[in-house]
Amino acid sequence: MRKLRYLLIMLWVLLFSVTYAKAQVSIGIGLPNVSIGINLPVYPELVRVPNYPVYYAPGVEGNYFFYDGMYWVYQNDTWYASSWYNGPWGAVDPYYVPLYILRVPVRYYRQPPVYFRGWVANRPPRWGQYWGHGWEQRRSGWNRWNRNAAPAPAPLPVYQRQYTGDRYPQAEQQHRLRGQHYRYQPRDKVVRQHLQQVAPAVAPKPPAAAPPVRRTEPPKMAPGQPERPPVAVPPPARPAAPHQQQQPAPRVAPVPQARPAVPHQQQQRSIEQPKKPAPVHAPPPAAVREQKQQPAPVQQRLQEQKPQGRGPAHQPDQRRGQDKDDERGGRGNR
Repeated sequence: MRKLRYLLIMLWVLLFSVTYAKAQVSIGIGLPNVSIGINLPVYPELVRVPNYPVYYAPGVEGNYFFYDGMYWVYQNDTWYASSWYNGPWGAVDPYYVPLYILRVPVRYYRQPPVYFRGWVANRPPRWGQYWGHGWEQRRSGWNRWNRNAAPAPAPLPVYQRQYTGDRYPQAEQQHRLRGQHYRYQPRDKVVRQHLQQVAPAVAPKPPAAAPPVRRTEPPKMAPGQPERPPVAVPPPARPAAPHQQQQPAPRVAPVPQARPAVPHQQQQRSIEQPKKPAPVHAPPPAAVREQKQQPAPVQQRLQEQKPQGRGPAHQPDQRRGQDKDDERGGRGNR
């Protein structure tokens, strides 16, 4: 009898040490690469647990729940989570299971494990009794909460109903489809951590390879033929912008022509000397006309010294004038 007790104590200590070591290694939810034996060909029917922000699937043969935008399954004494209704699933460490998942009453487990027997159906499972004293110390107060202050449940991702059978997306496509059709932002820290962990796991598609560039080789020259110089190819003209119009050239005001500089002395003369009035052509008086007609004494002498004998046409002008006066006087007496 004592040996049996000793063996039971040793097994309990060993189980507790293994669970504690597992908690130290794993953090949060593992990558979605686990198959847990649940195969759902269509989107399951989900019903809300009264007064809880959690849904459960009454038609699924398993402990299937939905909380804060993710699906949760308790299978083979382990919690699993996925962002899509049929996986793939990632294992969740007992220290990081959300509180409201732990608080779901026993009656909503469609396939409860053996150690659930004898527990109250309207109360949550006794997780501290199963996972040990170390877990209960770290998650102390997990079952104390105000049921009237429970948060509202997350909206169901009903967009996943159209992806059934062969249309069910692969893990690489699930994160992209969720970002397109499901805008809900989770509140739970573990859920946010899992979504951030899954996002980098989706490898981006490599960019399309550029088409190979064909290289044109110059034609081979015959031996002895001189090489031709390379022909310069002008660069292609840039097409004009369709919306740009040619702007008219700006008008330039005519520059006034500078007058030639006037010398300083000439400018002073023009200032000092007043302008002479234009000459007025008045008829000369009679005395002046007579003076003009009478030759100067010097000319008269020269004319007298000249030899006579020429005809009356070569007589001095004075005699002609006297003859004309005599003729005028005779006419007047008549």
